[in-house]
Amino acid sequence: MADSAGIQQGSPAIGAAGLVPAAPGAGGTEGSGAAGGSARIAVKKAQLRSSPRPKKLEKLGVYSSCKAEGACKCNGWKSQNPPPTPPQTDQQSNTVNLQEPCRSCSHTLGDHVTHLENVSEEEMNRLLGIVLDVEYLYTCVHKEEDADTKQVYFSLFKLLRKSILQMGKPMLEAQESPPFEKPSIEQGVNNFVQYKFSHLPSKERQTIMELAKMFLNQINYWQLETPSQRRQRVPNDDAAGYKANYTRWLCYCNVPQFCDSLPRYETTQIFGRTLLRSVFTVMRKQLLEQARQEKDKLPPEKRTLILTHFPKFLSMLEEEVYSHSSPIWSQDFLAGAAGGQIPIHTDVKEAGDEHLPLCPYVLIVGEKRKPSEPLHHEENKRPRVVGDIPMDLINEVMATITDPAAIPETSLLSAHSARDEAARLEERRGVIEFHVIGNSLNQKPNKRILMWLVGLQNVFSHQLPRMPKEYITRLVFDPKHKTLSLIKDGRVIGGICFRMFPSQGFTEIVFCAVTSNEQVKGYGTHLMNHLKEYHIKHEILNFLTYADEYAIGYFKKQGFSKDIKVPKAKYVGYIKDYEGATLMGCELNPSIPYTEFSVIIKKQKEIIKKLIERKQAQIRKVYPGLSCFKDGVRQIPIESIPGIRETGWKPVGKGKELKDPDQLYSTLKTILQHVKSHQNAWPFMEPVKKTEAPGYYQVIRFPMDLKTMSERLKSRYYTTRKLFMADMQRIFTNCREYNPPESEYYKCANLLEKFFYTKIKEAGLIEK
Repeated sequence: MADSAGIQQGSPAIGAAGLVPAAPGAGGTEGSGAAGGSARIAVKKAQLRSSPRPKKLEKLGVYSSCKAEGACKCNGWKSQNPPPTPPQTDQQSNTVNLQEPCRSCSHTLGDHVTHLENVSEEEMNRLLGIVLDVEYLYTCVHKEEDADTKQVYFSLFKLLRKSILQMGKPMLEAQESPPFEKPSIEQGVNNFVQYKFSHLPSKERQTIMELAKMFLNQINYWQLETPSQRRQRVPNDDAAGYKANYTRWLCYCNVPQFCDSLPRYETTQIFGRTLLRSVFTVMRKQLLEQARQEKDKLPPEKRTLILTHFPKFLSMLEEEVYSHSSPIWSQDFLAGAAGGQIPIHTDVKEAGDEHLPLCPYVLIVGEKRKPSEPLHHEENKRPRVVGDIPMDLINEVMATITDPAAIPETSLLSAHSARDEAARLEERRGVIEFHVIGNSLNQKPNKRILMWLVGLQNVFSHQLPRMPKEYITRLVFDPKHKTLSLIKDGRVIGGICFRMFPSQGFTEIVFCAVTSNEQVKGYGTHLMNHLKEYHIKHEILNFLTYADEYAIGYFKKQGFSKDIKVPKAKYVGYIKDYEGATLMGCELNPSIPYTEFSVIIKKQKEIIKKLIERKQAQIRKVYPGLSCFKDGVRQIPIESIPGIRETGWKPVGKGKELKDPDQLYSTLKTILQHVKSHQNAWPFMEPVKKTEAPGYYQVIRFPMDLKTMSERLKSRYYTTRKLFMADMQRIFTNCREYNPPESEYYKCANLLEKFFYTKIKEAGLIEK
């Protein structure tokens, strides 16, 4: 992206009808007519300001009240010989006569302009600018057919007319002044780029920033539909709210583009999410449609950006615009975001620029961050520890990793490519789309969504033949269920049907399938990753599902396990129990961007690989191979291998052994008390009774329990930490050997074991 102040956005699709400002009263959004109208007004103002002073006085006299003695009520001088309408181009303007009487009150022109005798040329030119704006608005009022728009034009006409009479500056009188909503659209898009793309390499992030600037530019020059048009298109919408925003937009953004005597603001800087929601759907549709129609006219360097990346950018932004829990609309977003804000905004033209014609293709951007200014990541605040790799080396390696010329292209069929890599690239190119859809009993049916739901029902029925079709249909069309649908070429090729239980803190996955001829392309993994991110936004961090024997492998790859983290009391009675299926669960980490997770891991591997290569290059000495094994030696200490220490290897610490018996006793007693009071310790408190577990002692030869360990501790049996840890580990091993993985006892053993080792590490008995 260029560093210049003006970023050229020009392309036929971006500068086509509907994407640039329309002149008030133009009756449409035709770009050429709008730009031409604005230019004509600017030319007229320039000509009038260059006229002789008497001519200026004559023009201002028309809008100035009579100052003659006797309290004349005439509010503007009217010539005895008005010019023909339209004026003849060959007719020379007559010499101005200040003694010419007014057709209305008979007082002279001089009586109407006495207050202007000592006014500076600059002030007179300002008033003349208002005069031409008044005349333009007068024309708009008579041409405009929409009642709401006509009313706004007339109000602005009276405001400017009053400003001329009082020789004041036009000030809009309203209950609220800009900005009308925080955060603004501009700030929200900034937050969106930071939220979704801050982890990308600099080159890809620059592309996203260019798309964001392009989008903001389109909003600033977008022609809103009138309230009456919107009522016809969306009958159930908040008509009063939209009308209020439409009026504000006309007064502060649209009309000031042509009547520059009014203060002008950018739409993206004074409006927020509410206005964006009301225009986004229509705007997105028109932008993409025009881009497709005029793709042959696009410059080659813009074609990929607009036809491939822009649709995907708009789809991702649409989710955040209409999501009720999106963080990008929080005023506290930047306070908790890692990294600095990416500057993406447009600047309002200054008052001194009124002679410059508005260019709908040029975007004025904010200052770029200087390369010397570091981004303040949270990680930079983390204290450095011994063994950390120097940041200079990390930055040097990162520059190599993110340099496209330094990284060879890898085939998608490579054994090292991620499962979802092909699907992710297809999504970026706009080949596939993901939409969360569902049936609704409250809103008017959407034909496209209903067609997609039917397509999902067909996919699930075909791929899950053991499920009754009536059952699939009932759940897919149930308003309580939603489905993340995978769309390719306008048709459904897969999806995940789910039901959210926010009060219980989990979601049940009901159906998951991809049509057979589109499998083994990574779509299933990418579907699940999108579903995970959708639930993180809605603050639900647990999945539950019943998987048959064919689906267990897929769910394991997606991070599901038989170790259920959700307490049984939370889901019993809420989810459907399937005979012959295995209950599996997945706990989500809100810090992980799942759709980009494989990319991040790949980059981390590349970094480690580069660091190893650099370390190897520093070790110049080559040692001969080990020959001791040929002489019959079975094993040798690791530290005796020549050159091993030069590589940075260090002996693994074995933890500290407490030599003071009383100190060891006190530490082990504290740990055992913590373990016994844990919520998952109840199955291991006492020895297993033969009546409760028949055959237990035939399977388990060396039983152990927490009561026995307490007695051993009291008798000072545990003279070393190893004895204590061995007995505790035996409890967990015995439990897993006797009980099946899906049992409650098995899960308790896993959770308690994790807790035990946490306490051991906290006590310093083993290294963290």
